[in-house]
Amino acid sequence: MQPIITYKERCRTCYSCVRTCPVKAIKVDGGYAEIIYERCIGCGNCLNCPQKAKVVVDRMVKTQELLASGDPVVAVLGCSFPAFFHTYTPGQLVAGLKSLGFHEVHEGAYGVRMIAPFYASEISSTDKPLISTHCPAVVALIERHYPKLIQNLMPVVSPMVAMGRFIKKINGPATKVIYLSTCIAAKFEIQTPELANDVDVVLTYNEIELFFRRRGISPANLAEAPFDGIDPHHGRMFTLTGGPLKALDIATDFLDTETVSAEGESHTLEIVRDLADGRISPRYVDLRFCDGGCVDGPGKNRELTHLYKRNLIIHFNKSRIPYRTAAHYTKKIPAVNLSQMFHDKSIRLPVPKSEDIRKILNATAKYSHGDELNCRACGYATCREHAVAVFQGLADIGMCLPYNLRKMEEDRGLLLQKYELMSRELDKQLGEDMIIGDDRENADVVELIRQVGPTPTTVLIRGETGTGKELTARAIHRLSTRGDKPLVTVNCTTLTDSLLESELFGHKKGAFTGAISDRKGLFEAADKGSIFLDEIGDITPKLQAELLRLLDQGEVRPVGGTSVKKVDVRLIAATNKNLEQGVSDGWFREDLYYRLNVFSIDLPPLRDRPESIPILARHFLEKAGKKLNKRLTGIEERAITTMRHYRWPGNIREMQNIIERAAVLSQDGVIRLENLPSVFREIHDNCAGVLPVARKISFKAERETHVGHLEKNLIQRYIEESDGNVSKAARLADIPRRTFYRLLEKNGITIQRKRQEKT
Repeated sequence: MQPIITYKERCRTCYSCVRTCPVKAIKVDGGYAEIIYERCIGCGNCLNCPQKAKVVVDRMVKTQELLASGDPVVAVLGCSFPAFFHTYTPGQLVAGLKSLGFHEVHEGAYGVRMIAPFYASEISSTDKPLISTHCPAVVALIERHYPKLIQNLMPVVSPMVAMGRFIKKINGPATKVIYLSTCIAAKFEIQTPELANDVDVVLTYNEIELFFRRRGISPANLAEAPFDGIDPHHGRMFTLTGGPLKALDIATDFLDTETVSAEGESHTLEIVRDLADGRISPRYVDLRFCDGGCVDGPGKNRELTHLYKRNLIIHFNKSRIPYRTAAHYTKKIPAVNLSQMFHDKSIRLPVPKSEDIRKILNATAKYSHGDELNCRACGYATCREHAVAVFQGLADIGMCLPYNLRKMEEDRGLLLQKYELMSRELDKQLGEDMIIGDDRENADVVELIRQVGPTPTTVLIRGETGTGKELTARAIHRLSTRGDKPLVTVNCTTLTDSLLESELFGHKKGAFTGAISDRKGLFEAADKGSIFLDEIGDITPKLQAELLRLLDQGEVRPVGGTSVKKVDVRLIAATNKNLEQGVSDGWFREDLYYRLNVFSIDLPPLRDRPESIPILARHFLEKAGKKLNKRLTGIEERAITTMRHYRWPGNIREMQNIIERAAVLSQDGVIRLENLPSVFREIHDNCAGVLPVARKISFKAERETHVGHLEKNLIQRYIEESDGNVSKAARLADIPRRTFYRLLEKNGITIQRKRQEKT
């Protein structure tokens, strides 16, 4: 198992881990950032993720298994432990660890003293620059990213591995070694095959603190216990800045250029690059990757300052430390193999050509150097570094923030344009001009809509089926102050009682069979807008009570829920039933009736509006022509006259359907009596000779019909006189040519030119 894992569901692709990773061992793919372990050096920078998407793998279970195995388990404390466990003495810490079940407790600083002679021997026996190997992050950096420097690595194990080999050499291979440290790279180090049996588990100090809490152990309340290993003396200085040279007995002075010592990410990377490029060639280079040394490793105590932790280490070194070295460590210690071989573990990534980089840059709208902002929002230092990473499969092209912002702005502009076009189209289709007619009743309805629209008043629309109740509701909503908010339409007759309740008020998960998740109701979805309940007279008494509570208190409670939510919704209802009769017969609540009947609009049936039939017929003719993509020029007078005598049980909706059917059947673009259903021919035959005077026709309607015929005849005469030349015909008519073209289109006249028109 890898020491660091990624929780995909927590990752928000903020690129914080990419930004802080010194070797870019992070791959962004599939909507989250994951670690490329083959490139990772274990520095632990990615653990600073704001979303906690990357965490150290919990090794507590493995530790508990080892402690319960019956084999002796030895704890080794890293050199920096006094700077973390500062609330109790080192002796109390030892006692606490033994309470957990550890057989022995050692100081890891003794490992520094063990490798010191080997360092001195190597430095004196070679002329090539040697790089320290006590920091596993530095070793991983060179093996994975600067393999040409592998020959310069000190062929000696780290102090941690030295302690593991030492303890197992004396106690036997069955002994288990658990190392406690601030170092995350050490967790990666023990996964190296040649070191796998030297140290069994690496735990951070935080993990041991958690172990204490889980077991209910407070070391501060325990009596001190002595260390079991060998006193490392000044090896304890290893963790401090400049400490490795002191602990490894490497002499140097202020002006020495043969020995280089540095710590911290930036200094380490600079020196490694200089070594790789041959710009420097000191005799010995001592490097530690963490800023502030091991005392400020990834598992450090973040509550304390570096200076305070340094003082704790120095005070610990000066204090009287209880030691009871076990007898088997006082005998002659057998030779321990402390050598180590290093290997090239680098990954060969493809190298892009300049043309490849240019294409990737162009894909994010970077066409010149001025377009390359190098803002580092993607986590890379420059736009070109990001382009290289994209080519190598380490990064996603969508990581570029300026490009995404620009694209979002462009998309926003397009969406606004589309919204405006759709709004205009909807206004055109559902606008007030669709409530058309040339009768007094229609004018009265339009006036009522204009009066009640801007108010928050509940409206009840009455009328037979097909009289345009939904169209009226849309007009009311559009004229209201909520016109830019949603209008939710519900037909109360299409759903069962239980389903309608769930639709209107929502439901909680498990409220009924099939409720697999919470669902928001339509009243909640229409919050701040309007809701239109069509055929409200068909809802059951139970729903009537729920609706009444909503109107009285402005609250909705989901089916199966206990909590309520406030909503601000304007209710527009419609019915084709006699609600007063329903109140009298008991099938409609009287209190709900009065809450609904605040402002009533009665829509007249079409049979009572014969004056509007010619206008409605032409309107539906135009709609049918657009829908069917068919050129329709008019409706013959016989058909219009017969329509005036029809009873229209389905009202306007029926008329629209009949006109559309007749338009399909029309052969010459004119709807004739023969194209209408047979009932219209029967009406015409039965009323022969009576139809023209059967109903009173308004002067305006009569005039409009005759003016239309006269206009068409005049246009045709001008076309004939000009021999099909539109420009000449327009001059004869003394009107602009564009106007003449519109009249041709309006009257459905097609010109068959006999000669080429001059322009």
